[in-house]
Amino acid sequence: MKVHKTYSDPWNVTLVDTGEKNMTGGRLRRIKEYIGDETFCMTYGDGIGDININELIRHHRKQGLLATLTAVRPPGRFGVFNLAQNDCKITNFKEKPVSPCEDTTWINGGFFVLEPKVIDYIDNDATVFEKDPIERLASEGQLCGFRHTGFWRPMDTLNDKILLEELWANGNPPWKIWS
Repeated sequence: MKVHKTYSDPWNVTLVDTGEKNMTGGRLRRIKEYIGDETFCMTYGDGIGDININELIRHHRKQGLLATLTAVRPPGRFGVFNLAQNDCKITNFKEKPVSPCEDTTWINGGFFVLEPKVIDYIDNDATVFEKDPIERLASEGQLCGFRHTGFWRPMDTLNDKILLEELWANGNPPWKIWS
């Protein structure tokens, strides 16, 4: 381990081998003994953003629900336009908008604040957290969204990786909110 700075936030970080083949719910289920009765944060680790974690936690606590997910706008990958109903006229065009449906589309940004009781919604190692547990939390009114309108990008593809590395190399990546 190499310590780069002597100051850090008062966080507790525990690394747990949750099994290479287990699904997201199963991985959460396997950390139950480390959580105790405290509210905790969870992320997949394949997305990046300038999300204010303190605001996310405050929002979660204010709602008083079991789970909060960070709602983000999906990045546009293609140019979008309106095509007239009766002919082939394109009435407007926007290259790679933040979201193809900017007024209505929100997606799971992969940053959560959860109460330990959420683990009771997970059956076994094969449980996909985003399926039954989150769907059930939503249907029971125990899931809320934290709208994040700042920078967020996934790193799911080689193109995502290249873009994020270019942003970092240019010296001012939008997610770097520390000094």
